[in-house]
Amino acid sequence: MKTASYAVTVAKDGAEAFEICKGKVFDFVLTDQNMPNMDGLTLIKSLRGLPTYSKTPIVVLTTEASDAMKTQGRAAGATGWMVKPFEPAKLLEVAKKVMG
Repeated sequence: MKTASYAVTVAKDGAEAFEICKGKVFDFVLTDQNMPNMDGLTLIKSLRGLPTYSKTPIVVLTTEASDAMKTQGRAAGATGWMVKPFEPAKLLEVAKKVMG
């Protein structure tokens, strides 16, 4: 597999991710659901409340696979949902697809 040429910014948890996103605009957000300080659904809702993130693709990458959790993700504003474990090539496909 060839290396993707995406610039990546990492946050230790949802609260830090939200603070970073308030100061910078990203083309794509990838989040876990289960994180300390702010979970993924709360992060998504918070980002969707910012005008700059109203249309940004946000994908949840998590071990949570229930239909109920996926429904909550869609309601929060998630663009997509991937279940761990995952193939890196599949994640790159999803990123490319949602970013156009």
